[in-house]
Amino acid sequence: MIFTFRLVSDESDDFMREIQIDADAKFIDLHDAVLDAAGYNRGQMSSFFICEEGWEKGKEITLEDMGNDSSEEVYLMDETTLSDFIEDEGQRLIFTFDYMTDRSFFMELRRTEPGQYLSEPKCTKSEGTAPPQEMDLDVFDAMIDAKAAKAGTSAPGLDLDDEFYGSTDFNDDEFDAGSFDEMDLSDGTL
Repeated sequence: MIFTFRLVSDESDDFMREIQIDADAKFIDLHDAVLDAAGYNRGQMSSFFICEEGWEKGKEITLEDMGNDSSEEVYLMDETTLSDFIEDEGQRLIFTFDYMTDRSFFMELRRTEPGQYLSEPKCTKSEGTAPPQEMDLDVFDAMIDAKAAKAGTSAPGLDLDDEFYGSTDFNDDEFDAGSFDEMDLSDGTL
């Protein structure tokens, strides 16, 4: 089966790529095809996230095992087959290519072609210019500030008013400091 993915960026309105890849390919093959289609080098840490409803990040398929002590299973791109996580048209993924600034491409499975086979992934549609692969943190902060100013907020999507910082009506009676003395904190949890 052949998968056709569409990639877009929230940084560049005219950027769009479509990539065809075999469903039995590994995520590393899709990784390389995305980077090639955007004109990026392959030396950066990156991850795919399988999205839940509303682009919420779900399972992560990463380029390298970072030795996280998490109880969650680690999925590596060179060991994980696309069809293990992707089945239906409309499936969404986020491809994070810049961890320092959490910059990503948004991907959607646009079409499946059962009974077809593709030996190598290929970019079948290319429009616009990809955003830069790496961005200086000062430039990134300035870009965020500019978007916030345009939207009339202090940060994109955030309205930091008095409610953000919590209620000023704190009641000392609601906080019983003595209860901490009775807790067993040896396992690091409250």
